Amino acid sequence: MSSGSSTLLKGLDVLRLMGRYPSGAPAAVIAKDSELPFSTAYRLLNSLVASGFAEFDADTKQYRPGLAIFELSSKVASARGYDGTVLPVLQQLSDATNESCLFAVRDGLDTVTVHTVDGPEFRQTTDPGDRLPLHVSSMGKAILAGLPEDEADELIEQLTFEPRTERTVSSAAALRNQIAQGRKVGYVYQSEEVDLGMNAIGAPVIDPNGNVLGAVAIAAPLFRATKTDLIQHREALDTAAYRLAIALTTIQPRG
Repeated sequence: MSSGSSTLLKGLDVLRLMGRYPSGAPAAVIAKDSELPFSTAYRLLNSLVASGFAEFDADTKQYRPGLAIFELSSKVASARGYDGTVLPVLQQLSDATNESCLFAVRDGLDTVTVHTVDGPEFRQTTDPGDRLPLHVSSMGKAILAGLPEDEADELIEQLTFEPRTERTVSSAAALRNQIAQGRKVGYVYQSEEVDLGMNAIGAPVIDPNGNVLGAVAIAAPLFRATKTDLIQHREALDTAAYRLAIALTTIQPRG
């Protein structure tokens, strides 16, 4: 790998790490998270500032994601049809259930949240752009459940099962049991695996050709809605997954 390519990859890693701190973080924190020497992290951060992908607050001495990221992500979402197709479906699902609703897609071994709609009374704890390993959330598990078994197994074998909370599934065997149950009933439930006090039910979004386009979920705090409560919204969840599959298939670019 050339030195230029190496520098670019390091810069992209730093840019991704900045997503953990949308309100900003000092260079020392970014350097620690990236495991780069402070001088290297500092140089990369200032290169990102110069290109508009990061901003530096001279008063707080913190770096935060720049407007260029928002501009780029908005164009990608628009080009893929997410803005015009996903948000209306999530809003209708939230209106029907009075809960928060989310849509995520798979990127390698992670899910990336594309859009969210907060419920009228309680805000969910995941934001657009958030990235989680496949084994953590109901959406990640739903995506695995929607995939052919051999493909899902291949992905599961690559997971490190880093815990998000003490309730996060911690083994391939346990995850396979959750996925098998999900295939049987058509949805996957998770309780406090992403955040303590929160639970969610997710379903895969599968196009007519059997391709998994992502997953949709309904999330709520446990004191407001338990598993039994969320399962009562199963029909609305299935309808949302179907509508998303049709809409996203329609706008997919053709070769």
